[in-house]
Amino acid sequence: MNPKEYKSLVYKIIGAAMKVHSELSWGLLEPIYNEALHLELLDEGIDNERELLLPCFYKSHKLEKFYKMDLVVDDVIVELKSVKELVSAHRAQLFNYLRLTKKPVGLLINFGQPSLQGERYAYYEETNECVLLDKEMNILRPEYADENEY
Repeated sequence: MNPKEYKSLVYKIIGAAMKVHSELSWGLLEPIYNEALHLELLDEGIDNERELLLPCFYKSHKLEKFYKMDLVVDDVIVELKSVKELVSAHRAQLFNYLRLTKKPVGLLINFGQPSLQGERYAYYEETNECVLLDKEMNILRPEYADENEY
């Protein structure tokens, strides 16, 4: 899997998120941004699924509980936040979604600041690792995960 294959789609998703952030500003509740981004993507002709349920298993037993992913656009999972700062628990949530679905790319977008913040990640099934990507979809070292702005 080459994350650069998703550069154009990721660019469009981030552009739509920027439009939502510009229109609504920052600091609202996450579900507002979720619905607005869903609609903005549809307006731009980008199909997406909102609040997609992901089944969970314990050993061979299917659990009654589900993960609920914010947005899925083709093979890209978009996890939305509206928080003061992104922390490792937010990243772990996205990483779990990527590992469970085997989707190759994930975006973590934060509407909780005056400037839209976000991080791009790739999931490598061979190693079961999620790695941080830069704006060009190149792999970065994990210690650079903080303070990324679009």
